Amino acid sequence: MKRPIIAITMGDPSGIGPEIIVKAFEHGGVNQSCRSFVIGDPGALERAAGVCGSALRIAEISSHEDVSALKERVIPLLPLSRLGKDDISYGAPSPAAGDAVFRYITEAASLAMKGEIDGMVTAPINKEAMNRAGHRYPGHTELLAELGGTADYLMMLAGDILRVSLVTIHESLADVPRLVTRDRVLKCIRITAEGIKGICGKSSPEIGVLALNPHSGEGGLFGNEEELEIAPAIRVARSEGIQVSGPYPADTFFHFALSGKYDAVVAMYHDQGLIPLKMLHFEDAVNVTLGLPFIRTSVDHGTAYDLAGSGKASEKSLLAAVRMAVKMTGRVR
Repeated sequence: MKRPIIAITMGDPSGIGPEIIVKAFEHGGVNQSCRSFVIGDPGALERAAGVCGSALRIAEISSHEDVSALKERVIPLLPLSRLGKDDISYGAPSPAAGDAVFRYITEAASLAMKGEIDGMVTAPINKEAMNRAGHRYPGHTELLAELGGTADYLMMLAGDILRVSLVTIHESLADVPRLVTRDRVLKCIRITAEGIKGICGKSSPEIGVLALNPHSGEGGLFGNEEELEIAPAIRVARSEGIQVSGPYPADTFFHFALSGKYDAVVAMYHDQGLIPLKMLHFEDAVNVTLGLPFIRTSVDHGTAYDLAGSGKASEKSLLAAVRMAVKMTGRVR
């Protein structure tokens, strides 16, 4: 089976992205089941190799097709920027770097849309820097959804045991109840059910849906979102043949989810779903964007400016993101 081609975008060169990329290639895990290359900046990657004490050589390429011809012990790099030292200072995001990051992402998405690569994995970005460069997006996900031409997308965080999709993401808790509508819940269930088939290897995955309120609202005593919005969405999804159940009280559900009964969990808001997931998968969780017309996974952490330049940042989430992307291609060796 031919190994899939995976592009890794460098992310913010002022953060830990370049370092975890170097450490991942040093580990060897990024090339065990795929052919991978980096889209980024040679100066930032060379600096990261020095910080990490790596003897790997940076090999600049002009196309993804050049990857197959390279020998081992190199990091293939498609250079889309050549930033000056002032633009890649550790912990100091710059507009020039923000513009470069935007170009890394758009190039990877373009290659994926054209079928020239099989998936993309993204290192963390600084949203402020990208916005200061004139690219006004809340983050990776919204930019990629625009590039992919889809409005039906969502964020799922996944580990080997738990996979959690979110009905609402970065919203104030005060706003969550009005945003938990049957249409939003149903959309999340549908995209999750379709998107995780390749991840869990099942044509009909089992999905559990969480309640919004304590004790699933306790018959309306603690809120009626379960009765008015969540349960109706579940009924519609079941009528469509989706294996979904709930709504379940969030305080007890994850005890049973850890047994492996559910292939994915639909949570109503950010902390409800991600606190238990990160308790279990703090170092190896992967951010997966479902609903895109191409495969995109990402590390489940930020730029970690406090660690940038130390060589101490863990590459585990990046390795997990690469493994997840390869798994989603269906071409696991």
